[in-house]
Amino acid sequence: MNRIDWIVLNRVGSRILVTVLIFYGLIALVESLDTWRFNFVASNNGVPLAIVMVAASAVKWTIKTLPVTVLMGAILGFIDLKARHELTVIYASGVSIWRAVRAPVIGLIVVSLMISLGLETVSAQINRQLNPTPPGETTMLTPRGEVWLEQRSGDAHYILMAKSMDPDQGLLGNVTLFHISGSADERVEAAEAQLEDGTWTLTKAVVRNADRPAQTVASYVVPTMSSRAELGLQLSSPEDMTFFELSALLQAGVADPSIRSAATMRLIKLLSLPLVLIGSLFIAFAFTAGYRRSSNYGPAVLYGIVLGFVVFVITEMADRAGSSGVLDPTFAAVGPAFVAIVIGVTVLLHKEDGRT
Repeated sequence: MNRIDWIVLNRVGSRILVTVLIFYGLIALVESLDTWRFNFVASNNGVPLAIVMVAASAVKWTIKTLPVTVLMGAILGFIDLKARHELTVIYASGVSIWRAVRAPVIGLIVVSLMISLGLETVSAQINRQLNPTPPGETTMLTPRGEVWLEQRSGDAHYILMAKSMDPDQGLLGNVTLFHISGSADERVEAAEAQLEDGTWTLTKAVVRNADRPAQTVASYVVPTMSSRAELGLQLSSPEDMTFFELSALLQAGVADPSIRSAATMRLIKLLSLPLVLIGSLFIAFAFTAGYRRSSNYGPAVLYGIVLGFVVFVITEMADRAGSSGVLDPTFAAVGPAFVAIVIGVTVLLHKEDGRT
């Protein structure tokens, strides 16, 4: 890296850092307003850990807003370079726009990987220990206090609903089994279900069918492809799991398609964070660093910020679709990042009249 790279990296990087820290402070302030949660953690773990919980929760939400904060900080950085006429000197020296933006791109790749694999890991572990996500509340699709598992194995296809779960022991409590296919029975109720080698065993089960009276059996066995690691995810959320835990879980195999989609989406989204941030950087560069006769940057800044929020909304919508299985997780995670990069490069080429 030469002096030009250091100048551009220093101006853009410092403005991005200040913007992220400002947003982090605002998010931490909002998190601290949840007095009930703060008092609950403080009463169980002490005030210092309650403060750590607020800080870790603010980190989690700050990472989610990085596409917008990076874009806003990059806009401020490029405007500062223009105001100091440093970009004019860089262009006059024969350095192309792609060469000028090289250092910030490399810096973003390194920092974003550190965030995805390091800071996100620490934040997720702290949040999971001090403020875990209750089961069912992450998807908002099931009543609070209930766990629903879709199970498949060969021709068997059924759904398990339980009121309690012990994933370490592979045990479900107050279980109701609904057969979808592969069995003549319609519904089975039991006090508990034990996960064993490829089977669920329901003890003292009551088998109910519409065409005959209910029958009680000592043991009711159904096949499954689930593992205890998969059950552990039901008590938390993919948002509470680290990159390495998600990777190990998916390598071990996940039978439930909804869990597999959510875990895969979370894993690929962490890996694609550098692409998303590079897209935000290109958008900021395209709307502020081009040649202009006047010094009025108001409309360009406004267009860039609006476009950044659009990219953020599209990213979150794709996240929901990929986590629920509506879209392929790889496409849902990488697609918005690719679109952001294409938008930034297209606008940049248009500003430069097609000259590279």
